[in-house]
Amino acid sequence: MDFAEVIQKRHSVRRFTEQPVEKEVLDTILDMAYTAPSSKNTKSSAFMVIDDPDTLLALSEMRDYGSALIKGAPVAVVVMGDTTKTDLWRENCAISATFIQLAATAMDLGSCWVHVNGRPRVRKDPSQGDAESYVKALLGLKDEMQVLCVVAIGYEAVEE
Repeated sequence: MDFAEVIQKRHSVRRFTEQPVEKEVLDTILDMAYTAPSSKNTKSSAFMVIDDPDTLLALSEMRDYGSALIKGAPVAVVVMGDTTKTDLWRENCAISATFIQLAATAMDLGSCWVHVNGRPRVRKDPSQGDAESYVKALLGLKDEMQVLCVVAIGYEAVEE
């Protein structure tokens, strides 16, 4: 598929089949993500691949809106930035996450970005904490790593 087709084909997928994503395919997606440009080539983006169903379920509960789809995906990539490398980690992560989504599309997979950074766990009650703190605690992330988003990836479930 050429680049124009990838751009036209990419869309948010919120329902996935149970078919696992092959390791080689996922490795290719991550290899492409690592080529994403970054401010002054700081390469501040980092990725954590989650394929454990219990952890995917826990991630799907990070917010009371917009994250439930993660539990139905066979794999998710947590996109985070190292704040010790640059203050532009958010921008770098956004570019990296976009590369992940475009690479997934090029590999005939669906994906959906679930925003984490700056989002409350409970939309109508921000006093319940934020999604990023929940994800960092769940995954045991270091303080300098900030989570921008989680990208759910899998084969799209087509309604018949």
